[in-house]
Amino acid sequence: QVNMVESGGGLVQAGGSLRLSCDFSGSIFNSSNLAWYRQAPGKQREVVAGFYGAGNIHYEDVVKGRFTISRDNTKNMMFLQMNSLKPEDTGVYFCNTPGGYVAGYWGQGTQVTVSS
Repeated sequence: QVNMVESGGGLVQAGGSLRLSCDFSGSIFNSSNLAWYRQAPGKQREVVAGFYGAGNIHYEDVVKGRFTISRDNTKNMMFLQMNSLKPEDTGVYFCNTPGGYVAGYWGQGTQVTVSS
C-alpha cells in the first residue's frame, strides 16, 4: 500500500494563512483527478477542493474565494493555499485520488488548527 503524503499544517490564528502540500508520487492510482479533503473533529471526511477532468477545478462553497488549489505534475505535487482561515477550517487535511478514495488508501494527513 502506497499512500499520499500531506504536509504543511500547523496552528494559526483566524485570518491567517497556510500552504499545504501533497506528494502523490507514491500513488498507485491514476492522479489526473486529485482532491483535498478535510475531517473536522467528530465529523465525516469531506471534499474541500479538487481537480476533475481536464482543466476543471472545483471548490466547496465554504472555501471558495479563500482557498486555491494548484499542482505541479513535474514534481507529483499538489498544493492548497489557504487564506483568511476560520476556526471552522480546523481539521485534518488529506489528499487523494478517486481510486485511493474507493480503495480506502489514505495518508496520515496534516493537522490544521485555527484559533479564534
